[in-house]
Amino acid sequence: MTVPFALGSWHTYDRMDFREAVTMLRTAVDAGITWYDVGVYGFPGSAPVFTDVLFSAMVRAAGLKRSDYQLSAKLWLEGYPEHPLRAQLVNALFRAGVEHADLVVLGDLRRSDTDLRQLVLDLAELHREGLIDCWGVNNWSASTIRELHTHATAEGVAGPCLAQLKYSLARRSIPDGEPFAGVFELGVGLQSSDVFEGGVLLGKSSREVGRDPGGIRQRITDSAAEVRRISGELGATPAQLCLAFTLTHPANVTTLFGATSTEQLTDNLKAVDLVNRVGAAELRAAVEPLWADRDVVDPEGP
Repeated sequence: MTVPFALGSWHTYDRMDFREAVTMLRTAVDAGITWYDVGVYGFPGSAPVFTDVLFSAMVRAAGLKRSDYQLSAKLWLEGYPEHPLRAQLVNALFRAGVEHADLVVLGDLRRSDTDLRQLVLDLAELHREGLIDCWGVNNWSASTIRELHTHATAEGVAGPCLAQLKYSLARRSIPDGEPFAGVFELGVGLQSSDVFEGGVLLGKSSREVGRDPGGIRQRITDSAAEVRRISGELGATPAQLCLAFTLTHPANVTTLFGATSTEQLTDNLKAVDLVNRVGAAELRAAVEPLWADRDVVDPEGP
């Protein structure tokens, strides 16, 4: 049986004892987690990051076969199209110790002059070569995703299968908005990310956290005590409540989170039971006051 979770690698495996990381990976696979995000996160001028390389070693030490897990890689568009995606992908696959990615997720779209039709065709070529199975996007606007879908349909190739979006108790306006409801109707699935706000929603001091659309992070920080209170009333932990909320979205196909211990992982898995026990409608009603970006960000997305 599979569970609707994906395990991320951003600033996780490089902070863990290697044996514990291998145990956690084996536990995750045995529990039904099949998706693993192992993107290359090092950039020129920054300290090198090796979580993807460590993942390759963890797979070997855990005795996993390639068919035991699905790998999600990241592709960055900062140097595109001057630097083809293929070279970047081949390097990412080499670091992860695999020959193909089941999914690639395109990073943020920062340029307005990107040729989206050519991008779709380039991704189709990677698929034709057997380097990827499908592709998605990270924090792109609803209208841009629809444009990608239009180009793919016109060219007779596969369009985006997934939109990775910030989705949490606090950040709901984009995935829950009408613009993205239309995207999901096209068959694009939702991958919920940043569900803990880098640990801030859990009352932790974050080591590394992503962008702050709407400038609401302090409001989110201040809500941690309420998250703890509500989760306690529901007989759950704050992390379980955060994860369970994402599972109530009808388009959610997988929720991405990081863990740094086997104990933390197994505790988080109980979020599935929380949804089944409380029910989606009641759970969403209980956390409604925690919605921090309501009427603050454009539901169209970046």
